[in-house]
Amino acid sequence: MSMKIGPSGKLAHFFIESKLTPLIIITSILLGIASVIALPREEEPQIIVPMIDIFVKMPGASSKEVEERVTKPMEKLLWEIPGVEYVYSISSPGMSIAIVRFFVGQDEEKSIVRLQSKLTSNFDRIPWAVTPPLIKPKYIDDVPILALTFWGKDVDSYTLRQVAAEVEDAIKREPNISITNLIGGEKNQVEVRLDPVKMAGFNLDPEKVASMLSASNQEVSAGTYRSIKGQILVHIGGFLKNTEDVKNVVISVHSGRPVYLRDISEIKDTFSDPDQYVFFGMGPSGNEKNISTAVTLTVAKRKGTNAITVANNVLKRIENIKGTVIPSNINVEVTRNYGETAKEKSDELLLHMFIAIVSVIILIFFTLGFRESGIVAFAIPVTLALTLAVFFLYGYTLNRITLFALIFSIGILVDDAIVVVENIVRHFRLKENVNRSKFDIAIEAVDEVGNPTILATLAVIAAIIPMAFVGGLMGPYMRPIPVGASCAMIFSLLVAFIVTPWASVRLINPEKSHYDENQKDDFFTKLYRNVMGKLLHNKLLGILFLLGIGVLLLLSCSLIAFGLVHVKMLPFDNKSEFQVIIDMPNSATLEQTSAATLEMGKYLSTVPEVTDYEIYIGTSGPFNFNGLVRHYYLRQGNNMADIQVNLVEKGKRKDQSHDIAKRVRPHLKAIADRYDARVKVAEVPPGPPVLSTIVAEVYGPNYLKQKEFANKIRDIFKETPGVVDIDIYMEDNQTRYIMEVDKEKASLHGIKVAQISSILELSLNGRQVGLLHKEESKEDIPIVLRFLVETRSSIEQLERIKISSQDGNLVPISSLIKVKKSEIDKSIYHKNLMPVVYVIGDVAGEKESPVYAILEMSKKIKSLKLPEGYNIEQYTAKLPESEKKISMKWDGEWHITYEVFRDLGLAFAIVLVLIFVLVVGWFQSFSTPFVIMTAIPFSLIGILPAHMAMNAFFTATSMIGFIAGAGVVVRNSIILVDFIELRLKEGMPLDLAVIDAGAVRFRPMMLTAAAVIVGASVILFDPIFQGLAISLMAGEVASLFFSRMAVPILYFLDKKWENIK
Repeated sequence: MSMKIGPSGKLAHFFIESKLTPLIIITSILLGIASVIALPREEEPQIIVPMIDIFVKMPGASSKEVEERVTKPMEKLLWEIPGVEYVYSISSPGMSIAIVRFFVGQDEEKSIVRLQSKLTSNFDRIPWAVTPPLIKPKYIDDVPILALTFWGKDVDSYTLRQVAAEVEDAIKREPNISITNLIGGEKNQVEVRLDPVKMAGFNLDPEKVASMLSASNQEVSAGTYRSIKGQILVHIGGFLKNTEDVKNVVISVHSGRPVYLRDISEIKDTFSDPDQYVFFGMGPSGNEKNISTAVTLTVAKRKGTNAITVANNVLKRIENIKGTVIPSNINVEVTRNYGETAKEKSDELLLHMFIAIVSVIILIFFTLGFRESGIVAFAIPVTLALTLAVFFLYGYTLNRITLFALIFSIGILVDDAIVVVENIVRHFRLKENVNRSKFDIAIEAVDEVGNPTILATLAVIAAIIPMAFVGGLMGPYMRPIPVGASCAMIFSLLVAFIVTPWASVRLINPEKSHYDENQKDDFFTKLYRNVMGKLLHNKLLGILFLLGIGVLLLLSCSLIAFGLVHVKMLPFDNKSEFQVIIDMPNSATLEQTSAATLEMGKYLSTVPEVTDYEIYIGTSGPFNFNGLVRHYYLRQGNNMADIQVNLVEKGKRKDQSHDIAKRVRPHLKAIADRYDARVKVAEVPPGPPVLSTIVAEVYGPNYLKQKEFANKIRDIFKETPGVVDIDIYMEDNQTRYIMEVDKEKASLHGIKVAQISSILELSLNGRQVGLLHKEESKEDIPIVLRFLVETRSSIEQLERIKISSQDGNLVPISSLIKVKKSEIDKSIYHKNLMPVVYVIGDVAGEKESPVYAILEMSKKIKSLKLPEGYNIEQYTAKLPESEKKISMKWDGEWHITYEVFRDLGLAFAIVLVLIFVLVVGWFQSFSTPFVIMTAIPFSLIGILPAHMAMNAFFTATSMIGFIAGAGVVVRNSIILVDFIELRLKEGMPLDLAVIDAGAVRFRPMMLTAAAVIVGASVILFDPIFQGLAISLMAGEVASLFFSRMAVPILYFLDKKWENIK
C-alpha cells in the first residue's frame, strides 16, 4: 500500500491484522463487567456539599441579645472561612443556630477542620454565660437508606422501643452501617413527684432534696490498703439500683427522726412524660385497618458503600432474629428501603440500555445488513465498557444519572462506527476496487472519512463538555452526562479506527459487495437530486426555501413566548413516597397536634395508592436528601408533626406520585384549616433540593418592617392561582409570663435570683438528678425530680411554691416576684450576615412551573409602595448589596432554574466558539463555519413543537439534549461539507458536487439520526429525562431534513459569492 495515509488510516493499518485487536475487545468487555460489579449502586448521585450545624446557648437572653452577642460575631468568623457559600442563622431566645454551607465539591474533611480551627482559635471571644459551640457536620450519607417500623396489636410503645433497641444492637455488627437512630417509644424513668405541702411540714425545699438525692447515688474508690492477703480495694457509697433504694434515701432529720424521700413524694418506676408520638397505619391495600403505636429504627450506610448490599445484609440479619429478639406479636415493616429502589432503578436502566443497544443493532441490520450490524455489535459494548471503567476510576457510583449518561451516549457514539462501516461497504462496491486487497480497501475507506470523523467527534465533544462546568447544586448532579458522553465519544472514535476495520474485513464479504453496473439511484435519491437542482439553479427558489426555514424557526420559538411550551428546571419525578409537614400554632399542645395529625392520617388511609403511612408527632420522621437540605431533622416541638406516606409500586398504579400529592393536598388543607394548622405536601424533588419551590427573601433595615412587608407578599402568594403550601418563617403569638424578682426582698431573705429560677425550672420541666444503675437496661433510666402535676398547672400554683431563706425558713415565691403577661420573643433569621424573612410556597395548578407564578407575582410586588415612597427592588441572581431599603430576592427552584439555564446558555456560547475554531482550523475558511453552524438552530423546529405535542416541560435536560444534538448536527454538516470539497478536488463542478454529497452522505446521516432516535426512545417516558429524549429525537429529525438541504444550498451560495468577489 503506497498511498499516503493520515492518523486514522495508520491506526487502521496497524490494528487491522494485529493479534492485539481481539485482546483489546476482550479486555475492554472484562473491564466493563468488573466496573459494573465494583461500582456502588445508588438511586441518586452523590453531591458533595459540606454542611455544618453550630449550636450555641445563651440562657435567658432575648432573640435580639442572642443576635447581637452571639450570632453576628459568629457569622462574621464563619464568613471568613475559605469555600463558604452560605451562612444561615436563627437567633431564638437563649439559643443561636448557624448553618454553614460550603460550595459544591469542597472537601468535606478540610471544610470541617477549617471551621473548627476558626471557632477554636476565637474561643477567647465567647461572651460571659455563653456556652462553647456544639459543631455537628452533616453529610449526604447521613440520610438513612433503611427505615424499619416496629408495631403490634396491644403492644405498648415502651416494649416496642426495647425490642427496637435490641435490634439496633444486633444490626450494628454489620460493618458498612454508620448512623442508626430510634424514633418514638416511651423511655423508662424513676419519677420523684414532690408534694409541696409535705415538704413544708419538714421545712424542706426542692433544692435540698435534689442535692441529697444526687449525693446518695454515688460510689467512688477510696483507695487501697495492704494486708497479708495482698492489696485490698476500698469503695465507698453505693448506687441506687431500684425504686426501693430511691424511696429509702434519707433527705433530712426532723425532730430526731430521719426524713425519707418517700415521706415527701410519690416515687414511681414509670415512663417519661410524652414529648413525641409515633404511629403506623396502612392504606386500603394493607391488612391492618387500625392505627398502631410504633417505633422506627433508621439505618444509614458508610460513604462509598453499596446501598443495595448494605440494605440486603441488614434485612437478612432482621430475618435471622425474628422469633428470638423480635417476638412473634411484633411486626417489622420496611417503611424505607433506598437499597431496593436503587436496585430497581439501576436494573430498569440497565435493561433500557440493553434494549437501546439491541435496537441500534437491529436498525443497522435492516439498513446496512446482517454482517454490518455484527460490527456495530462489537463497537457499542466495547465503548460502553470503557466508559464504565472511567466512571469507576472517576469515583462515580452507578446511579440513575450515570446510567442515563450511558443510554444517552449510545445514539451518538454509534455514529463513528456507522460512518466507517458504511464507507468501507461503499468502497467495497466501487468498480475500481474490484480484485483489490480487502485490507487495503478498508484502510483507504477509513482514511477517507478519518479526518472529518475526528473533527466531527471533536465537535460533538466540544458541544457536550462545557456542560460539565455548570455551577451550583445542579452541576455535579448532571455532570456524569457530559463526562460520560465525552469519554464515550473518544472511545467510540478509537474503536471505529481500531475495532471496526478489523471486524469489517472479517465479517463483510467484499465479493458480495462489489460494484453492480446496473445499480441505480432509488426514488428518494432521484427526487432529492431533482429538487436540489431546482433550488440551486433558481436563486429565488433557494432563498425562499431558506426564508421558509427561518419562519418555521421563529414560529417554533414563539411557542415558549405564547406559553404553549412551559419552561421548568426539571419535571416532576414519579416516586413511591411523599411527606406531609404539619405546623400547628406555637401554643398547641402535643395532644392537639396529635388530634389534627391523626385525622389527616385517617384520610390518607382511604387513598387507594397508599400502602402505609407513619405519623411522627413532636419529632421529625426519617429525613431524605430533601430533608437534609431543608433541615427537617431539627423539627422538634409540641406543635410539629410529619407524616411519611408510602405508595404502591409505580407499575401498579395509574397516577404518578405528583398527581397523587396534588389530589390529597386540598383534603389535607381542609383538615388543617379546622385546627388552624399549616400543612405542606413535600414531594421528593427530581433534582437537587431547595428550601421550597418558591422562596421570597425579604431584606431591609428594620426587622419589624421586613415582617410587615413579608406579610404583604404572603397575601400576594395567596391571591395567585396555582400557588399552594404558603407559609412564612415567623412564629405565632404565644402567651408568656415574666416573673420579675424583687431583688431587694429576695436579698433580705438571703435568696438569690438563680435559686428562684432553678426551682421554677425544676417545677415545670423536672430535673434529672442521676441514673438508676440497672445493669441489664439497654438505655439510661434517669431519676427525675419534679412537682405533682396538680401543683404546677397554673401560674397561681407556681407562686405557692416555697423556697428556703438564709435563716432556714420557707418563703413563698409569690412574696418575692411580680408576674407580667406578654408575648413570646420571636426568632430572627439571617442569610449571609443579613436579616431576612422567608415567605415560601409551592406550585400546583395549570402551569406547574414556578417561573410563571413568579412572573405574575413580581408584577404585583412591583406595584407595592412603601410609606417612604419607593418601589421594591427585586433580585434574582444575587443578594441585595445594601440593607438601607426594603428589598427582596427570589430564591428556591427559581434560583436554580435561573442559574442552570444561565450556565447552560454560557456553555452553549462556548460550544459555538469551540466549534467555530475547530471548523476554521480544518477548512481554513471563515465563512464555511457559519454555513455548517447554521444547521444548529434548525433542530428547534422539531424540538419545541414536539414538546408541545407531548405536553412536556422544556427543562434543563431538554436544553442538554439541544446542546448535545447541536454537536451531532454539526458533525453531519462537517462530513457533508468535507465530502463536497472532496468532490471538488476530484474536478466535479460545484453544483454537481453539492448535489452528489447530499445524495451520497444522506445514508450515513440518516443512519446516525435513526440511531440517535432509537437510542433515546427508551428514555422517552422517563419523567426526568423525557425532555432530553424529545430534544434528541425531534431535533435529529428536523435537522436531518433541513440541514441536508439548507447546508448544501448555503455552501453553494457562499462559494458563488466568493467567486463573484
